[in-house]
Amino acid sequence: MGDKFELLRKTPIKSSTPRKLKIRVIFLDGSECFFEVEHRILGADFFNKVCGHLKLLEKEYFGLEFRHHTGTYVWLELLKPLSKQIKSNDLAFRFIVKFFPPDPGQLQRGLTRYLFALQVKQDLSNGSLTCNDNSAALMVSHILQSELGDYDDELDAHHLENKKYVPNQEYLDHKIMRLHKKQKGHTPAQSDVHLLEVARKLDMYGIRPHPAHDGEGMRINLAVTHLGVLVFQVTTGKQTTINTQINT
Repeated sequence: MGDKFELLRKTPIKSSTPRKLKIRVIFLDGSECFFEVEHRILGADFFNKVCGHLKLLEKEYFGLEFRHHTGTYVWLELLKPLSKQIKSNDLAFRFIVKFFPPDPGQLQRGLTRYLFALQVKQDLSNGSLTCNDNSAALMVSHILQSELGDYDDELDAHHLENKKYVPNQEYLDHKIMRLHKKQKGHTPAQSDVHLLEVARKLDMYGIRPHPAHDGEGMRINLAVTHLGVLVFQVTTGKQTTINTQINT
């Protein structure tokens, strides 16, 4: 009997306190925030918590993505617990645009349009939103108007020298500044709208390819857009060509 009580005294009592995760989220403006949540929290509840931090109402256009242990980026699944999707809390989620409407004019709130403008700006900078030089210069001119206000020769030149918005910007500086002169009087909110109007007409607007393989094992990329599911056939290196389109 004594041995039994001795065993009970030595048996550790399991804590009923839920295990916490401290998750880092990177936003479109480059800022970061840590969220402390229970490890069993549903993806949807975590996503709503992040949107609440931004005071964002039009949540349906956005998502959270993270680097899977396989090395590819995947979306947070809203109906699965966080603990079933991530191996540790030593990773960062990226809050980005997930669904692009064909007409950004249907976005109801200024904050939503601002976040879309940040996404376009990011996609321009990393080269995923490809376009010709005229479109690139026009979009950067709208970005300058939003960030700097009305054209100033010295300020524009200094800013473009220290900040890159498009990969080949050094060849476009004069064209960008010439177009920026024409944006006089536009508010940041108006400039965001003008930026999105140009972006939505581009072939790669809203297209975010994800690697996959077809039935024969060939490498392809898939992208979900308002047109349906686009299939890109990988040719050489990073170049892809649209192979087919599946309406949804």
